[in-house]
Amino acid sequence: MRQEAATSFVVALDAGTTGVRALLVDGGGAPRAEVYREVLPACPAPGLVEHDPETLFRATLDVLSEALAAVPGGVRGLGIATQRGTAVVWEADSGRAVHPAISWQDGRTIRRCADLLAEGVFVSPLAAATKIEWILDRVDPDRDRIRAGRLRCGTLDAWLAWRLSGGRVSATDASNASCSGLFDLVGRGWNDAILAALRVPAAALPEIVDSEGVLGHVDASLGLPAIPIAAVIGDQQAAMMGQLRLAAGEVKITYGTSAMLDLNAGPEPLWSMQGAYPLVLWRRAGHVAFCLEGTAITAGAAITWLRDGLGVIRTPTESGTLAASVTDAGGVWAIPAFQGLGTPYMDAAARAVVGGLSRATTRAHVVRAMLEGIAWRCREVYDALRADCPFAPPVALRVDGGAACNDLLLQLQADALGLPVERPAVLQAGALGAGYLAGLATGVWATTDELRDVWRRERLFEPAVGADERETRFAAWQRHVAAAREP
Repeated sequence: MRQEAATSFVVALDAGTTGVRALLVDGGGAPRAEVYREVLPACPAPGLVEHDPETLFRATLDVLSEALAAVPGGVRGLGIATQRGTAVVWEADSGRAVHPAISWQDGRTIRRCADLLAEGVFVSPLAAATKIEWILDRVDPDRDRIRAGRLRCGTLDAWLAWRLSGGRVSATDASNASCSGLFDLVGRGWNDAILAALRVPAAALPEIVDSEGVLGHVDASLGLPAIPIAAVIGDQQAAMMGQLRLAAGEVKITYGTSAMLDLNAGPEPLWSMQGAYPLVLWRRAGHVAFCLEGTAITAGAAITWLRDGLGVIRTPTESGTLAASVTDAGGVWAIPAFQGLGTPYMDAAARAVVGGLSRATTRAHVVRAMLEGIAWRCREVYDALRADCPFAPPVALRVDGGAACNDLLLQLQADALGLPVERPAVLQAGALGAGYLAGLATGVWATTDELRDVWRRERLFEPAVGADERETRFAAWQRHVAAAREP
């Protein structure tokens, strides 16, 4: 390692669906400080999911301030990773949002998306585009304020960059732009037809920039050092960088609120017929790489429900030990579809089901069945990605996210896939990837080859189930999916 890198630091901000994290990373790739604040979204009515931007921003300042206190100087850059499809509309002068941010999980514009599709305009309900339109229709129906430049709009990353820079940075990277619903994957810029359909002026949107590169500096009036803002990227794409999934065909799973599977597609997009979707992976030095992404909409949220909804566990960590206390699920099965089924079904109306209960069923059986259900859902998503992929299958999958600390879940995942599963030493791969990009932009690391020297694996989970047994179990579980999709 170069001496300069060894004595340098980067800080990453990861603004997720349920909280905000700051990760301070040294030139050896090791975390030196990690600070987290839970910031849960509000659900004011069924299907509605919103964030209070000011609460989110206060938490952002808190975690950055506390993390930076661990190193008095020498922080070279800030990388920002965020949840991607969340829509924000804000005042240009103050930076304050004019309406609660509407989460990517929010379903209020599902019907609008269906109407647009009938008109030949495709926008996913998980994207920010129709959510931005929904807010503007209520705060600026004639679009006078936004045309006059008094309002700005975009995804969460763009708003955070604007607020942290004191309004000097108006930027979103290509990965976040591709998740907004306003992006043209072929033209690789804003889609004029969609902007016209939603009446969103292009001038109100941020500039699309590289995922790494100095954009400006943190505004010193916020009480933070004037650190260069050196990377902006979507959280799942950041996790791909944090897991060093740099070659076409490589795959990772991030276990967050949802389980997100991403496959590196190389320099051209892959188009799916299996409910997966092409996105920009990152843009570096003007060169775009793509990924194919699929979603198991409920993953970590199912474990949270076991705690908060059923009360059968006290902490998420307990799910692994309790489930491991029984050798199998005792005939219990679970379809974790609390907010619909994602890839390959794309069925927003599906709901979670737990079945196979008997008088012999214990809470351990229910918890194990839910973990198995998460693993099988990820298998379905992985199969959908592979169906459209011309590349050789990966020799192993890398995993990250909060639930990746669950040994039993990862063993079940290896068994479900028939592939080794690698757990990294740093589970917060989204934050780590944003830090890597900030370090590449500011000279902490010269190339991604240097990052290969600092990435560390903590444990490898090998499949323990034979192919025939695995497929028999999978087929049995899939027969129950229909119960989650009944009206």
